[in-house]
Amino acid sequence: MTTAPLPSALSPSRASDFLQCPLLFRFRTIDRLPEAPSAAALRGTLVHACLERLFELPAETRTPRTAVGLVEPQWQQLRSKRPEVEELFTDEDEREEWLESARTLVRRYFELESPGNLEPRHREMRLEVSLPTGLRLRGYVDRLDVAPGGRIRVVDYKTGKSPHPRFEDKAKFQIFFYAVMIWRDLGVVPSRLQLVYLGGNGAVRWYDPTEEELLAAEAEISDIWSRIEEAGRTGQWTPKRSKLCDWCDHQALCPEFGGTPPPLPVR
Repeated sequence: MTTAPLPSALSPSRASDFLQCPLLFRFRTIDRLPEAPSAAALRGTLVHACLERLFELPAETRTPRTAVGLVEPQWQQLRSKRPEVEELFTDEDEREEWLESARTLVRRYFELESPGNLEPRHREMRLEVSLPTGLRLRGYVDRLDVAPGGRIRVVDYKTGKSPHPRFEDKAKFQIFFYAVMIWRDLGVVPSRLQLVYLGGNGAVRWYDPTEEELLAAEAEISDIWSRIEEAGRTGQWTPKRSKLCDWCDHQALCPEFGGTPPPLPVR
């Protein structure tokens, strides 16, 4: 029996948290500690919403001007649901500068794809599947394209810059995580996994996975879950110090910075 209540399913983001730092996984998933919203994460949410709505429009109207025009109404909708995000901006000028940065990302999307020529099968597709081991996986796929011949393309939008190939492991892991879910749900190996980076100068990275590669990814996911279960049994959520600690909201509770984690909640 575990000493802490583990989640009922594993998502790509929570698996990435554990790989980055087991203690961060604990703080976010078990303790559910609050975290301050960030302007970058909020911009990502806004841009994703605009690209999702773009494909609700007739193909001939999916122009850069139309897409940029979605930013303001989507921002108003986001602000109405989460009024606390206003606290991210010191004044109206700062907020407008942030909105313009979102518009820039939306414009850049048109340099990387031609949405008028695309008809996605799904957008913000929610998946929940069980692996043969019984492990449940859960996640949202930004876009799923299905060609007339049945070939499947998984598309994930990234609002940051394209990383150097040596540092793209996290994004690759996450999109292969989605591919495993789709494979187990639909019984079809996706033909292409596509990462669309909107930051910087924009870039598109893709992978054409094989069934053997998905089996390897599935084994890696299962191994991560086994390590999470072991941490749950022992209560040993070991912190892993890295450069990413600079952006962590929980340094005051982290032993690496002289802090003490709160008592574990018990099932």
